[in-house]
Amino acid sequence: MTRLDAVIFDFDGTLADVPLDFELMKVKIAALGEVFLPQRPEPNTTPALEWLEELVAEAKKIDMDEGMEFHSRGRLVITAMELDAAREGTLFEFTRPALQKLLACGVAPGVITRNISPAVKMVFPDIEACTRVFIPREDAPLLKPNPAHLFQALEVIGAAPERSLMVGDHPMDIETAKRAGSLSAAVTSGRVKAEGFAHLSPDFIAADVGELMAQLESAGLI
Repeated sequence: MTRLDAVIFDFDGTLADVPLDFELMKVKIAALGEVFLPQRPEPNTTPALEWLEELVAEAKKIDMDEGMEFHSRGRLVITAMELDAAREGTLFEFTRPALQKLLACGVAPGVITRNISPAVKMVFPDIEACTRVFIPREDAPLLKPNPAHLFQALEVIGAAPERSLMVGDHPMDIETAKRAGSLSAAVTSGRVKAEGFAHLSPDFIAADVGELMAQLESAGLI
């Protein structure tokens, strides 16, 4: 490959510092689940969104209406935490220059995120003007690590996976790229250190998106 057609970014931890505590989120879901299930569920390694769905499925087997109420309340807990974190969030200083650089190079930048649009836009109000595609949770039928989330963004741009790069601060982002057949880049600007990505062998690894841009430019990909 001599040049990328698209670079798709994760948001939280990759383009912005958003202090969202996923462990606390699961603690709150567990506390809520105690109301609808025979006993308080114990948080595990399953991401909060998927874990809530698993718990709701259990609750629906007991009582469909109660299960639906649990789902509604659980989603409200998650949304409230996302919005609270966004109020304290800030864009990384390299985010706007990186997106502007890609646009100037003719490479389409995009964002896919498991977060909701209102939370993202609290931190980055003009995200849609600075990217070629933005697909938050509510606009994605299937979320990463399902590659459909990435395919959805690439379809909007008109870019092929093999000529695209997925960038993120979580192993989930690298898994998404691998499953979609795109290049992958891990950044350690979130909570995962370099060794946390080793088992996935990303194509690039950098301290942050600013450093990654220098790597891509040196490789002749942008």
